[in-house]
Amino acid sequence: MRADRLVSLVLLLRRHGRLSAATLARELEVSTRTVLRDIEALSAAGVPVYAERGRHGGFALLPGFRTELTGLNHDEALALLVAGSRRGAQAFGLGSALASAMLKVVDALPESHRETAAGAAERLLIDPETDLLSRRLVDEEVPDAVAAEVLRAVFAGHKLRIHYAAVDRTPMWRTVDPIGLVTVRDRGYLLATRSGEDRTYRLSRILAAQELAEPAQRPDRVDLDRAWQERSTRFRTGGDQVTVLARVDPARREELVGTALAVRAEEVDPDGRLRLEVTFQDQRHAEWALWQLATDAEALAPQWLRDSLRDRAAAIATRYGGSS
Repeated sequence: MRADRLVSLVLLLRRHGRLSAATLARELEVSTRTVLRDIEALSAAGVPVYAERGRHGGFALLPGFRTELTGLNHDEALALLVAGSRRGAQAFGLGSALASAMLKVVDALPESHRETAAGAAERLLIDPETDLLSRRLVDEEVPDAVAAEVLRAVFAGHKLRIHYAAVDRTPMWRTVDPIGLVTVRDRGYLLATRSGEDRTYRLSRILAAQELAEPAQRPDRVDLDRAWQERSTRFRTGGDQVTVLARVDPARREELVGTALAVRAEEVDPDGRLRLEVTFQDQRHAEWALWQLATDAEALAPQWLRDSLRDRAAAIATRYGGSS
């Protein structure tokens, strides 16, 4: 719709300052002639947009121009309200800020949009605290003071000093160069480098943090999605990983695959069961994953895993073999 495009044009000029007709056309996915017509329409509507001639010319808004043009339609407002119901912001200590922002979004909507969008949002629930089996989803707590220091260092591009408690290790202070923040299944992670080496820190394990004045050694631009994928790949291919050959009931396949690091091979046996070759982080991880599936899965190899599961089952049988 043209109205939405006009709003987008104004927001582009507010964000970037002077832009050429060709750049605006590319951003709005229209022709330069359409951009020129839209500029004329904005001027006629009283929006102070002006043209600068010359090699580096383009269109710009008069300095100091402000407007409450948000351009939110019903679906866009609903998308924001649904996003506000997600718990991911808690991982970065932004839960209260997000709640406040959602109130402002609702308040800024026209009356008709406000009622319908808020009512529709009540019909959607994203990531509840428990699943269908009443298993409570555990949120990782990140102290507000820690989250605030980490966020400031990440956004300002400063070095960060953290008191970090790695698994099975004594907490230690270390100074890192923060790159960005990632949230996965409501767990927050700090991507950083330390002495030039890539490091990934879980936010819930940072006991204290201090933003330093010294600039961080990091690139000006970063592709966080790519960086996360690369680190995930290194994680899956490192450590004391073990590969397991297992037969699984097809109905339980996703449970096994969901806990594994990778699926290396898969085929269907004559009886309909699936034969999977999967990789786990270590021996304890493999034993736990197969034990969860009880008789719906059978570890075929390695032998130590079969022995471990047998011994565990025998211990359970002994425990419940007699009267209470």
